[in-house]
Amino acid sequence: MFRTKSVPEGIPQHVAIIMDGNGRWAKRKLLPRYFGHRQGVVALKNAVRFCAKQQIPVLTVYAFSTENWFRPPEEVQFLMDLMTKTFQTEIDELYREGVCVKMLGDRNTITKAQLDLWEAAEDYTRSNTRLTLNVAFNYGGRKEIVHAVKSIATQVLAEELSLEEIDENTVNRFLYSAEMPNPDLVIRTGGDWRISNFLLWQSAYAEWFFTDVLWPDFDDSEFARALASYAKRDRRFGRLSENE
Repeated sequence: MFRTKSVPEGIPQHVAIIMDGNGRWAKRKLLPRYFGHRQGVVALKNAVRFCAKQQIPVLTVYAFSTENWFRPPEEVQFLMDLMTKTFQTEIDELYREGVCVKMLGDRNTITKAQLDLWEAAEDYTRSNTRLTLNVAFNYGGRKEIVHAVKSIATQVLAEELSLEEIDENTVNRFLYSAEMPNPDLVIRTGGDWRISNFLLWQSAYAEWFFTDVLWPDFDDSEFARALASYAKRDRRFGRLSENE
């Protein structure tokens, strides 16, 4: 179970990132798209280290959406192979750095080999508490909500849950991100201003930071700029501020 941590003033408990722009980064350098995906892994490693240094307890990254399966088969296969290789080469370092890895996504429609890979990483790093790294893989926000609704309906039909007991906390318990704090800050790289079916329920009151920087070029200085922007926000959650 995740336990909320005390963080320095102005630092979010949970940062989520839509890592966009790998393909365009490669295209601008006249390279095949897979070069961009490889460099995106380097950027992710840097982001994980940055979060740990800044004492941010939770980082969620949008790695592979349910819509990404419709990309060209050779690109999808490259991404699956890259994921496998990344786990094989990086999981020990993640463990040593105190990172707990979790998969957020539909586990019922991936291969057994993929599921075994994720579960092995989760089991290996389960006891780590420095940083929780949620990797949204085979993830779609609408699909997550549908999954939660079906799970709740199943319990209602089994008379394990009454309609009167259903509230926002009930829905939260059936999301992939159950027990996690909602994101305080969502960052999207690559210049687009879209949610792209990412953490639709959880980001209802998140602060957003959009940057034109492509994901492979997203470094500590740009991450720091996002945190500085977040620290200036007046998070009212629908209430009036003291000056209103």
